[in-house]
Amino acid sequence: MSQRATHATTRRRFLHSAAAIGALSAAGCVGPSDDEPGSDTGGGNGTDGNESDGAPAGYEVETVAEGFANPWAIAFLPDGGMLVTEREGRLSIVDREDGTTETVGGVPDVYAVGQGGLLDVVLHPDYPDEPWVYLTYSAVNDAGESATHLGRGRLDRDGGRLEGFEVLHVAEPFVDSDGHFGSRLLVESDALYMTVGDRQSKEFGPDHVAQDTTNELGSTLRLGLDGSVPGDNPFVNDPDALGTIYSYGHRNPQAMATHPVTGAIWQAEHGEEDGDEINVIEAGGNYGWPVASYACEYGTDDPVGDDPDEREDTVAPVYYWECGSGGFPPSGMTFYDGEAFPDWRGDLFVGTLAGEYLGRFAVDGRTVEERESLLEGEGWRVRDVAVAPDTGHLYVAVDAEDAPVVRLRPA
Repeated sequence: MSQRATHATTRRRFLHSAAAIGALSAAGCVGPSDDEPGSDTGGGNGTDGNESDGAPAGYEVETVAEGFANPWAIAFLPDGGMLVTEREGRLSIVDREDGTTETVGGVPDVYAVGQGGLLDVVLHPDYPDEPWVYLTYSAVNDAGESATHLGRGRLDRDGGRLEGFEVLHVAEPFVDSDGHFGSRLLVESDALYMTVGDRQSKEFGPDHVAQDTTNELGSTLRLGLDGSVPGDNPFVNDPDALGTIYSYGHRNPQAMATHPVTGAIWQAEHGEEDGDEINVIEAGGNYGWPVASYACEYGTDDPVGDDPDEREDTVAPVYYWECGSGGFPPSGMTFYDGEAFPDWRGDLFVGTLAGEYLGRFAVDGRTVEERESLLEGEGWRVRDVAVAPDTGHLYVAVDAEDAPVVRLRPA
């Protein structure tokens, strides 16, 4: 059974500890919306704001670096540096101590229109012995149609360049749309998982692209580290499906993380009008969009599809924001497994764009409860969140035209 987010009668402001530094200023203009008008009206939904077991951890917020143009993703280098992608097409190496940035060369040309551009970044699991850096991005064909791409290059750290960049996979078909690229990456020892949005298809019903396994839209793809198709993928021997697909029935998944204990893959995705979801991904699973959803069509109260809990042929979300809740358009997620905040160990952190905060969720098996709203009141659309492996500090990328990357550390 999935859990539902409920309206709060009052929103509890998450207070920094008494020793916290002064509040940072809001981060300039808001970047392009990640959904059509009307979807980013959230900020106010959630649970009733009850305290978690024990006192919430006190934290302070520090600016790591600023001046980024719609940063989309962050990844940590073992030498203490940090990679940051910007939607307009820039990849930077940031010194986490002094905040200096260095632009990386050799990055592919991107289609930075609408929700497109340079998107996620991850390292090869054996980096730096295998110095591959993987990127997802939108690019166009000769007809001007766009698609989500996956590529990689070898990072020359001294030269500040990606050498020998190559395209590994293109999520087809190309379409005439500037939205719903999905594009979160997750790397494991022998495979990459890549989310692809439904590219804003409005053909609701069983013939929607996300319900059609002969294309890669609205799906999670599983690829080898060289872009090949793993032989144990769920549809690899199915003549009516593409072997790259790991799960399908998604709308626009922009958050993905591995549970540190169970190894399960968790995702969060945008609904239509509300209907945002947190899911646990199963091989071959159909996640319902748009035949089963808690969303409504934009501008109406008409539900999109059936109640997910009433269908046996789709996988229901473990947590959701139903139509009328205000939603939680998500981007970026991580499980906390660091040492800096012991009270947060095992919790799930998910950013929300329109809600403008970082949500902390307690997870017990598949039971999810929203506990805290961090960074609330800063006016920040949270694009990505990650845990630094060396310090356990939480790093957050803010989505704005002139934006910071900040970190949360114990007060």
